[in-house]
Amino acid sequence: MKTLLLVFGLGLIAAMQAQTLPAVEEDQDVSGTWYLKAVASDKGIPGKMLGSVSVTPMTVKILEEGSLEIKFTARISGQCWKITTVLEKTDEPGKYTAYGGRQVVHIIKSDVEDHYILYGVGKLAGHQIQMAKLVGRDPEINQEALKDFKEFSGFTGLDSENMIIPQQRGQGAYGSEAALDTVLNLCPEDHGKSPFL
Repeated sequence: MKTLLLVFGLGLIAAMQAQTLPAVEEDQDVSGTWYLKAVASDKGIPGKMLGSVSVTPMTVKILEEGSLEIKFTARISGQCWKITTVLEKTDEPGKYTAYGGRQVVHIIKSDVEDHYILYGVGKLAGHQIQMAKLVGRDPEINQEALKDFKEFSGFTGLDSENMIIPQQRGQGAYGSEAALDTVLNLCPEDHGKSPFL
């Protein structure tokens, strides 16, 4: 009986792992302003260990051949990180790579309108890490989207204890891309690689 239960359990796990992640539809316009609402990880999140985390809105620009450029600023325990990341499109819908292929990022449409989950697997400080980020078109926390994000995080093996909800900086203050660029330039240097993306 124990053997049968073990085989059934392992088969269920294998079947769950074999499921593909739902992808963003090709005709979805993901460009524009997005707000980082939650971050979950299978390891400790640097900002959670170091103290408070605040972020500016993210700007997403669609580049040639469908790659995405993402810009935002994060303040982690008083240290400013100006982030610019390019997600290079792959042949698989919704799948991108970053940092020369060292990170794989899936963009997954949430069940909640105007919300997406960015799910990434890669290395951070030499260690394998999985992270998921909930982003939305407005700065307010949507409880339904947060519930969807927590369910996704559990499905992918991310620990809800390793989840943070960053403070939004400047929410609603940007009426134009030029105004947002001013805020993004508040950090004196571009650190490039982020603990978030």
